[in-house]
Amino acid sequence: MRKGELTRAAILDVALDLASRNGLEGLTIGLLADKMNMSKSGVFAHFGSREDLQMEVLKLYHHRFEQEVFVPSMSEARGIARLTSMFSRWVTRVSVEIASGCIYISGAVEYDDRNGPIRDELESMVRIWRSALLRCVAQAVDTGDLAPGTDAEQLVYEMYGLVLALHHDARFLRMPGSVARAGDGFERLIRNYQAAPHLHPRPHAGSVAT
Repeated sequence: MRKGELTRAAILDVALDLASRNGLEGLTIGLLADKMNMSKSGVFAHFGSREDLQMEVLKLYHHRFEQEVFVPSMSEARGIARLTSMFSRWVTRVSVEIASGCIYISGAVEYDDRNGPIRDELESMVRIWRSALLRCVAQAVDTGDLAPGTDAEQLVYEMYGLVLALHHDARFLRMPGSVARAGDGFERLIRNYQAAPHLHPRPHAGSVAT
C-alpha cells in the first residue's frame, strides 16, 4: 500500500473505534484529527466531508462483520451447522464489542427516526445480514434439520431478540453470564423449531421496518 492509502486506512481504524464508542453522529473531523495528531485539512484530504467519512466507516464495519461472521460460516455444511456457526460467531463479535458497541445496534437507535444516505446504507447492510440468516434457515428446512413449515421470519426475529438481549444485559446492565444465556436461548430455540411439525408464517396486519 502507498503512504496515502496507509494513512487513510489508519484514519478509518480510529474513526471506526470512535464511532463504535460515540456513535456515528458523534464522529467529527475535529475529534478524529485530534486522535490522529493531524490537522483537519489533513483528514479532509482523505475524506471530502463528514458524511463521506461516516459512510466509509459503515462500509469498513460491514466488511469486517462479513469476514468474521458470514464468510467463515459458509464453510460449514448447509443446515443447522451453518446456522449455528452464524449465530455463534455473531454472538462472539457482539461480546467482543461490549466495551465499545455494535454499530448495527447503536446505529439503529441513532437513525431510526432520521432520513438520509447514512440511514439508507445502514439499513441496507442490516437487511443483507437478515437475508443471509433467512436463506440459512430455509436451507435448514430443506435439509430436514428444521421442521417443515418453519416460519423463517419468526425464527430470525427470535434470534435477533437474543442478540439484542445480550447487548442490553452485557453492555448496559453488565450482567455476567449473558453470553452463555444467549447460547442457551439459541439451543432451546432450535430444539423448538426441530420438534414442531408445522410452524406456518402468521399473517401480519402491517409491516414494521427493521
